[in-house]
Amino acid sequence: MPIATRGSVKTLSGTDLRIIGADIILANTYHLLLQPGLPVLRKFGGLHKFMDWSGPILTDSGGFQVFSLSRHRQITGTGVDFKDPVNGNKYCLTPASVLKIQDTIGSDIRMVLDECVGYPSSEATAQDAVARTTKWAKRSIGPASSSKNLTFGIVQGSVYPELRRRSLVEITALEFDGFALGGLAVGEPETDMLRIIEEFASLLPSNRPRYIMGYGRPEQIVAAVRAGADMFDCVLPSRNARHGYLYVWSQPKPRLTNKFYSIVRIQQSSYRADAKPIDPYCTCPTCQTYSRAYVRHMFNIGDPLGLRLATIHNVNFYLELMRRIRQAIEMEQI
Repeated sequence: MPIATRGSVKTLSGTDLRIIGADIILANTYHLLLQPGLPVLRKFGGLHKFMDWSGPILTDSGGFQVFSLSRHRQITGTGVDFKDPVNGNKYCLTPASVLKIQDTIGSDIRMVLDECVGYPSSEATAQDAVARTTKWAKRSIGPASSSKNLTFGIVQGSVYPELRRRSLVEITALEFDGFALGGLAVGEPETDMLRIIEEFASLLPSNRPRYIMGYGRPEQIVAAVRAGADMFDCVLPSRNARHGYLYVWSQPKPRLTNKFYSIVRIQQSSYRADAKPIDPYCTCPTCQTYSRAYVRHMFNIGDPLGLRLATIHNVNFYLELMRRIRQAIEMEQI
């Protein structure tokens, strides 16, 4: 899922996303609550019309953003009170209000309110977060069943296997439409992150979507699919594009091993007069139209077109990766 945090995949329009074959995008409840705000979204009939996107939208609950604002929030018996760090406006998020906010946004898939702890966190802190996440998930069941759209539960537990196991049992016992592993890629060692995914992704119900939140590099996604995961979101394609780090296939149809791609750093001087596309094996609009030299030139003169062309390419790479993964599954090659 390309990330449209505030209502856009940075530098891309809805038309761009449709052309490169995006099926679903992710937006952020917390950021949309603050800007443009619910009154604006109501006026436009939701985020789909506001941003010109007709496909599905998944919204996270905003829990990660709220819990990262340690100086501006307070956990209460019913949810989380927090202040907008920019203007001081006060908000309260509860399990029910988070789902209602996502209904106003027009989310096709809603994530429940959970508590995501950072790394490192003590086992006691992670245990409290697991208990609170389960309590809030149970309070979400009523509002979830009243919605025509889907609602996913989230498994927490930091890097502690016993807490992960407890959270998984408690959350998957509830009637959600899909399940996610949350609280990963928050600073923990990669070995711990992979261990959690490999151990617990396959334990999520096989008849529901399995979602790894905020994850990951291309080879990490392939490994997570092997472990049983289905859905991913990650800032890397668009963020790396804006820094001029562009993904390139190693060959036309490589086997999905650890060396199936490389990175082109487009601002390097070696591309100053390079007439080749960013990736000779890519069919995205950028590679079909522009040279490495031109994209580099756009970056070097500070023209926003460079960011847009690079983002089109990188997001397309990730979407193509998922298409190739699906093909490999069908051919029993993964």
